[in-house]
Amino acid sequence: MTLIKTLAAAVLAMGLAGGAATAASHSGAKDIVDTAVETDGFDTLVAAVQAAGLVETLKGEGPFTVFAPTDDAFAALGTTVEDLLKPENKDKLVAVLTYHVVPGKVMSGDLVDDATPATVQGSNVTIDLDNGAMVNDAKVVTADIETSNGVIHVIDKVLVPEGVL
Repeated sequence: MTLIKTLAAAVLAMGLAGGAATAASHSGAKDIVDTAVETDGFDTLVAAVQAAGLVETLKGEGPFTVFAPTDDAFAALGTTVEDLLKPENKDKLVAVLTYHVVPGKVMSGDLVDDATPATVQGSNVTIDLDNGAMVNDAKVVTADIETSNGVIHVIDKVLVPEGVL
């Protein structure tokens, strides 16, 4: 996982968090990217967003709902993560990451059991509220991290659209 840590360090060194002042001046909150950069447990997600070229998109106006996998969730994929971060796999990485994003700001109180919202990637995810909030087979471990351009819900697994990996 040293490649992931190196990419995460590079992202931070490039001043990715530099937009925080701009976002904060508008709403008092940081955007999705700056929030992820400053939150422990999202080094892999931040590196993946940078490698996929999605930083500017997720710093955009939105609003977006992001189901954000933790570093442990990415680690559970094994070597798949390092493969996804290779430049030749950028399309697959973009597909995986955009499968974690739903247009609009959906707070946990807005979730509807058995709903199947469309993701930015184009496929749908399934919301299950029967045993705690779930997105497909990923458990929501922290909900409603509000940002200036949407909301982050932390999940314990990486969501993979059918046929991508």
